[in-house]
Amino acid sequence: MAPAAVEKMPNIETTSDNIDAVNILKALRAPKQSAFYGASEFDEAKDDEAKDDEAKDDEAKDDEAKDDEAKDDEAKDDEAKDNTLQTVAFNLKARNEFHSKTRARMGVWEAMEKLHGRVLPGHPGPQMAHLLQTSEVTRKDGKPRWMLLVGLIHAFDKLLFFYDAQGQWEVVGNTFPVGCAFDDRIIFGTKSFEKNKDANHPLYSTKFNIYSCGCSLDNVMLSWGHDEYYYHIVEDQSTIPAEGPANPLPPSTPGTVRVPTMSS
Repeated sequence: MAPAAVEKMPNIETTSDNIDAVNILKALRAPKQSAFYGASEFDEAKDDEAKDDEAKDDEAKDDEAKDDEAKDDEAKDDEAKDNTLQTVAFNLKARNEFHSKTRARMGVWEAMEKLHGRVLPGHPGPQMAHLLQTSEVTRKDGKPRWMLLVGLIHAFDKLLFFYDAQGQWEVVGNTFPVGCAFDDRIIFGTKSFEKNKDANHPLYSTKFNIYSCGCSLDNVMLSWGHDEYYYHIVEDQSTIPAEGPANPLPPSTPGTVRVPTMSS
């Protein structure tokens, strides 16, 4: 019997190559699918949301910077007016008006309520919260009780805004001596006083003028404003209670509210 023909078996490597080729063709023809770890629609939406939030934050920061710049400009304008209008004549008139009439009568809490919500340049935020926080920080710091009271009432000088103030420049800003030559250490320097009528006055522009060397601050007339206004209230009109017979309210208390913004 003749031997049967033996079928030739294909090479295993060739078979493997053919299978790979078929798989590649199938992959090319199949619709594209997102990878398991690829970006999902949810991720893309979150990325877009994050970009929007970032853009809003940048816009808010720009607006805040512009707002701060506007407030700085406003404060500078007030200081410039203050340095121009604070003359001896204005100060004598302001003090005469202060002592010649009663504007209002109120307790401490009533005064705080009147100031509540009032925001002034250089004094951001509600005044009531500021006063309470100042007094509480003073208490935690172990200061004497009279100083707690000063911390609570120190911003009452802003009440001037409601009573006869000629403008915001009179309520905020720094204080300085009047009736003598203006010192270059005052905010914005002596150049800011060029339009002040007393700057070239034959008497008021001298070093000591109406004062004498070493006369003490009690005898110096400081520019009329919020600090000086409340200094006169504390010194002349208030009945601040003493801590006790053996520990009365220090005589320096009025001065404490007089000089926080003084420059000379």
